[in-house]
Amino acid sequence: MLALISSILYALPRTSFLGVVLLTGYFGGVIATHLRLDAPLLSNTLFPVYLAVLAWGGIWLRNEQVRKLIPFQK
Repeated sequence: MLALISSILYALPRTSFLGVVLLTGYFGGVIATHLRLDAPLLSNTLFPVYLAVLAWGGIWLRNEQVRKLIPFQK
């Protein structure tokens, strides 16, 4: 339920930054759970990291304010 609400917030342009922050926190909890259960590292444990990188990359491409916050060029 939390992932669904966070994904909906991420999909809406006005609340996309809040959504990506909530999704990142959710993915952090997923990673902690996988580490606790000794899940395979590359397939299960790091998959939420891949999703978080994709989410932040998507918002970086969509939102000018995020590009100013996280610049890759000077």
